[in-house]
Order: sequence, then C-alpha cells, then structure tokens
Amino acid sequence: MTQKSLHSPFEVGVSDLEHWNERPLVHHFFEIVQVMEGNGIRTLNRNKYPYTKGNIFLYTPLDCRGFESETPTQLCSIRFSEVFLGSSKSPADKERILQWLKQLEHIFFHHNRFQHVQITHTGDCRMIGEFIRQLVSEYEQQRDYHEENLQHLVTLILNILTRNVAGDKPATVANTEEEPLINRMLIYIRQYIGESEKLRVEHLAQTFHLSVNYVGEYFRKFTGESLQQYISQYRNKLVQQRLAHSTLTIGQIAEELGFTDESHLNRQFRKYNGVSPLSYRKSLISENI
Repeated sequence: MTQKSLHSPFEVGVSDLEHWNERPLVHHFFEIVQVMEGNGIRTLNRNKYPYTKGNIFLYTPLDCRGFESETPTQLCSIRFSEVFLGSSKSPADKERILQWLKQLEHIFFHHNRFQHVQITHTGDCRMIGEFIRQLVSEYEQQRDYHEENLQHLVTLILNILTRNVAGDKPATVANTEEEPLINRMLIYIRQYIGESEKLRVEHLAQTFHLSVNYVGEYFRKFTGESLQQYISQYRNKLVQQRLAHSTLTIGQIAEELGFTDESHLNRQFRKYNGVSPLSYRKSLISENI
C-alpha cells in the first residue's frame, strides 16, 4: 500500500479532485478535509462513505484515504503533524501537548478507523467552516504571528471535532465487547504497545479466540497491512512523539515502548526515518530555535 509523509509541519491547499488521483494512500500526518463543491464516495481504510458539499472529515496518521467523485469536486485540505501542534518550547507545554495528542488520537482512532466522523450539530459545522476560512486566509497572507494563529485555529477545530466524535461518551469505551473484533484488536495493540509479549501472535490468538495461523490473515483482511507492519509503524510514530514532546532519554523511550534495548530502537527508527533518534530530536530543536 502506497504511503506518503508530510514535508513540512503544516500545509493548506484548495484543489480539484483531479489533483488527488494518486489516492488512496496511507498518510503519516493528520488531515482535515472540507468538501467545497461536489459529491461522491470517499474511501477510509477500505470502507466507502458518501460525501457532499460542506462535509468535514478528520483523518489520523496511518489512515488510508481517498475520494471518487460523482460530480466535479473541490476539496480544502489542512495537513499537519505532531511537530506543528507541539511546537511549544517549554517542557511543561510539550508534556501538555503530548498528553492532549494521545487523548485526541485515541478518540479519533477508535471512531474514525472503521466509522466516519459525522458532525451533526449545525452550529458546529458553521463554526468549523468559519475557522477553516480564517485559517486559509492566515496561511496565504503569512503575516506576523501567523504560525501561532494557525496553531490556535487548528486546536479550536480539533476541539469541536472531538466533542462531536465523543458526544456524551468518555474518551475510553466502557464496553469493548460490543465493538467489532478488529476494533478491539487494534485498541488492544495500542494499549499494550510497550509489552512485546502481549503482542505476539500466540498471545493475540488466545486473547481474541482466533487460531494462530489466522491472526495475521484476519488482521490484513480488515486493515490492508500486516500485523507486524502495523505494530512497527505505530511504535515508530510514538517514538517520534516522545522525541518531539518529552525529555525522556533514548533508553527510557526504548524501555517504555517495548524495544529490546536502545540499539534495537536505533535500528528500527533509522529504518523508518533514515536518521538516528538523536539526530531527529536535534533537528526538531534547531527548527524551534
């Protein structure tokens, strides 16, 4: 499955659907999409949902996303990474952003990976639409303090989206037995990402009452990627977050996230990112100076 990364912490663009013909893709960043014109079908992790003018969607990292138009379609895309949201310089702000991102991602992952976000409140739709117009204007004009304003506007949009996703329910789901099996499996993997023994195929098979030989086939069938690929990519994303938003050492991150040792983390991180964890952290520091 083709994947794509963001070359800068923040991008905004309005384009016709013909510019999206390389999709569906797995993207390693958050993306808010507003349908400016048109209708058709959008793809989310191999599931299909109708879209119409005015719809607003949020995608999280590792979501596979795409669009198939039925009438001429124009989309406004707002793309951003954890680096953009976590560009605060103080340790306290970095930790606050890290915890906020983890909570936000859990809510959207749980609801958005196999279900689509539906903004039902008319006032919230209008508010998000206005914020998006302000955000595009701020991004295009590049006036003083535009980066801080962009960050603030994105945060406001996400807060509104989050309350529509969560509704009256808490961020964690009380009765996971009512969830589809693949949802429960994905939530379990993310919950125990730091405990490698619990992520072994044999343990997953026992936990979810599947045969050992069927676990990998089942996972790929519903996600489009292998179990180990998903675990490695998700763990790598968490390492990026820790490097960007915490003061933990490489060894402490390795221990927290279930790597064999610091050398194991270094090898895996370089495999996915092309640089060492230390170089990655230094580059983030230099960007924020």
